[in-house]
Amino acid sequence: QVQLAESGGGLVQAGGSLRLSCAASGRTFLIYTMAWFRQAPGKEREEISRIWFGSPNTRYADSVKGRFTISGDRTTLYLQMNSLQREDTAVYFCEANTEFWGQGTQVTVSS
Repeated sequence: QVQLAESGGGLVQAGGSLRLSCAASGRTFLIYTMAWFRQAPGKEREEISRIWFGSPNTRYADSVKGRFTISGDRTTLYLQMNSLQREDTAVYFCEANTEFWGQGTQVTVSS
């Protein structure tokens, strides 16, 4: 199996930046895709960015396109978040192969 652990969340002012990390362990050689999701209070969990490793490709939700960047490899995934807005406040989750999930890390953006 695969275990995922997010880090890097915290409190930041609007307009600021944060970089989230996701450490993968276990059978990481099985991983072919990883993603970042987020869930704001009272809202459904949404995918905000995904990366495929076999044929390197990425995609972004419209809400974060141009501000967030996904990068990394099968052992460590990153999400660079710039120009943060209050609407970005959420718990951020790392996911692998649409099957494995981390516990999440809180990101709070203050005005």
